[in-house]
Amino acid sequence: MVHDSRLARGEGDFAADRLRAQFGRPIHLVHRLDRATSGGLLLAFDREAASALGKSLMAGDVGKAYLAVCRGWPADEAFTVDHPLDGGPGKPQKKPAVTRFERLAIAELPMPSAGFETSRYALLRAWPETGRFRQIRRHLKHLSHHLIGDTSHGDGRHNRSFRMLGIHRMLLHAEQLHFPHPFEPGVTVRVRAPVDAGFARALALFGQP
Repeated sequence: MVHDSRLARGEGDFAADRLRAQFGRPIHLVHRLDRATSGGLLLAFDREAASALGKSLMAGDVGKAYLAVCRGWPADEAFTVDHPLDGGPGKPQKKPAVTRFERLAIAELPMPSAGFETSRYALLRAWPETGRFRQIRRHLKHLSHHLIGDTSHGDGRHNRSFRMLGIHRMLLHAEQLHFPHPFEPGVTVRVRAPVDAGFARALALFGQP
């Protein structure tokens, strides 16, 4: 987990603490990732930078793109989910939530499912335009294109199929991040995070390098 929260349930090992130890100085998290999501995480070393980046985030000037693998083939190559979501445990109020998706590739694998001899999957890129609790995961569930490896909102049958292929992680990766430089007006910082071995194994199913 990125930091301590009510979801930690007594855990004591957090990414934020590891980063403070690694850098040997205080850090300020600008945003967070779900526990099982890999990829780029934005943080600052001082309050001034954190405040500037936080304002950019609230203004919608921070762009985030994720790679995701879902069950089924979405009908459209590009589509948007506009579906309000609550804030997670203890936060029942629903707020607007919008995610744009692009279908990058499709695959049909020889794994029986629901009476069919094969199973269909899609590789997506997702751009969340809002930052709700588990937004991408829950929006994919809303479409019945469940995220592979998601044990909370996914489909257990397909998760098991991927574990049989040696892929034991949730297939959501924060691939790209861009934001205004906090101290250099007009400068945009663009960051790309490579996938790990587990996600690379999944990409290979779609003929992706």
